[in-house]
Amino acid sequence: MTDPSPMALAFTEAEAAAARGEVPVGAVIVEAATGRVVASAGNQTEADRDPTAHAEILALRQAAGAIGTERLIDCDLYVTLEPCTMCAGAISLARIRRLYYGAADAKGGAVESGVRFFTAPTCHHVPDVYSGVGESEAARLLKDFFRERR
Repeated sequence: MTDPSPMALAFTEAEAAAARGEVPVGAVIVEAATGRVVASAGNQTEADRDPTAHAEILALRQAAGAIGTERLIDCDLYVTLEPCTMCAGAISLARIRRLYYGAADAKGGAVESGVRFFTAPTCHHVPDVYSGVGESEAARLLKDFFRERR
């Protein structure tokens, strides 16, 4: 049996977030050399009453604790939705090696949409970015979630 891909695990986190009434975004951080999952999280802004409790931020915190350093230079981040400006900043500061994300976010995204954070001259570190990974599934999950709330 093959282990699920990191993006599949991120979707599992996103689905769990949706089941809790959170916007369905999931994130997984993997050590590049070993493929070991060091963190996984889904959005928790509602439950924590914390606007910073995005899946990416929670996963970065968890990974830093697991590895023992805030510099995650040999780690890759998989997230179901294009990160916002706050998350892009944290990804840069953590020195994430590669960022893989699913659906683009024309309204709130900051990687290839909006402010394009990683292209700013003040950005300290730019990860390799791979967009559209599981894009249709991510878009469907988000559309279904918001359709149910209207």
